[in-house]
Amino acid sequence: MAPVHSIKKLIATGEGSTLDFKQTISDAPKIAKTLVAFANNKGGTLLVGVRDNGSLAGIKSEDEKYMLEIAGHMYCKPAIDVNFREYEIDGKTIIEATIPEGFNKPYYARDTEGKWWVYNRVSDKSLLASAVMFQVIKRKNANATTVLKYSFLENQILNHLKSVPNSTLQELVHALNVKKHRIVHSLGKLIYFNLITVGFINKQETYALSPTG
Repeated sequence: MAPVHSIKKLIATGEGSTLDFKQTISDAPKIAKTLVAFANNKGGTLLVGVRDNGSLAGIKSEDEKYMLEIAGHMYCKPAIDVNFREYEIDGKTIIEATIPEGFNKPYYARDTEGKWWVYNRVSDKSLLASAVMFQVIKRKNANATTVLKYSFLENQILNHLKSVPNSTLQELVHALNVKKHRIVHSLGKLIYFNLITVGFINKQETYALSPTG
């Protein structure tokens, strides 16, 4: 029995925070969102020529490589260099594009109207970063690994989430009677230090105490 190709093994793990499948790439602004989301997170791998269900479609030309280069350098800020490897598997050409974790976060993607947006990788999706997650991404450039002390507001947030887990930003603003930008900044710090986790309920970002915090 022939050994299973390493790319097939990778495909078998499924899409997630560091892996995405694309059958084709024909839209530079759209793929820039994925590149930016990976760079703002821990980096990732993009398999081009692979359908969403993991089956091999293969690419038809070199256009995909060109489109990735255009996306990385014209639609990402700072520019993102994408590393390529090409494989022939079952008679089909598959591109493995590796996007390294960025060292100058946050990274922005330019849309078709020329506006720049920050994206974050959440599970297997590249989502527009909320104001809170923007703060978290900015902090990832720092070298701090432990929080030295909590502010009064940060203690208020932690105490509130003990009794009311999965609170939204608006619920925290209302409950603590504090301006939104102050809570956004404090949440960013607490999430960065893994004291609070982020979830989604009905597509709304929610916050809860981290079980390991």
